Amino acid sequence: MFKYKKQHQVSNSFILGIDADDTLWENEALFYEIQDRFFELMSHWSEPSETNGALLENEKTSIPVYGYGVTSFVRSMVLTAIEISKGEIETKDITKIFSWGDDLINAPIDLLPGVEEALKDLHDSYSLLLITKGDVLHQRAKVEKSGLSDFFWNIEVVGEKDTDIYKMLLDRYGINPEKFVMIGNSIISDVLPVLSIGAKAIHVPHHTTWELEIPDSKELENVDFPVVENLGGVKEILLGWNK
Repeated sequence: MFKYKKQHQVSNSFILGIDADDTLWENEALFYEIQDRFFELMSHWSEPSETNGALLENEKTSIPVYGYGVTSFVRSMVLTAIEISKGEIETKDITKIFSWGDDLINAPIDLLPGVEEALKDLHDSYSLLLITKGDVLHQRAKVEKSGLSDFFWNIEVVGEKDTDIYKMLLDRYGINPEKFVMIGNSIISDVLPVLSIGAKAIHVPHHTTWELEIPDSKELENVDFPVVENLGGVKEILLGWNK
């Protein structure tokens, strides 16, 4: 957590947790653009599918130590490049990989269609808590650059979005799980762990989903949650639950 704005007003209304990356603005598409550059760089030694498999394994190893975000992604690319090339990769190419990380850090914020209007509408009736995972400095910069920070009574940047984290956040703010709704694009991070603690979740799919955020079909058995096309469809679901 990096910033307190104001205490939310406890009411009979739902408290809404809202994800950031790929729910409010484009994110994963930027990483895939860099990934395509990396596949091209490594094409002398391996096919894209082989490079991608090795990259994913290095990301799985990096995330528990370095967290989500650009730092972990760049580290994983460097390790993958060294492994696949058997150390033949040149310093200039390693430098290029690091420069791609800078491209990600400095990328402009591209809000998804209708997001600002939807937040204005939700903000009039509900307390909004932004919950995003990743590198604190980078996530903070994205929130500020987005121009959306004033819609949220607080902003939490967490290392992971799992059952324990959500329990901790609700305990911290004295929020009854039955009055909490998480809204986001990731079933693994924004839906399943929230439902497991007795809260509600609304899935807002994004056109691009990171492979490590795709749930196994078995995880979705006997699980029910609403899906809306975009953030603008959230209020209708909430009004239905309030009846």
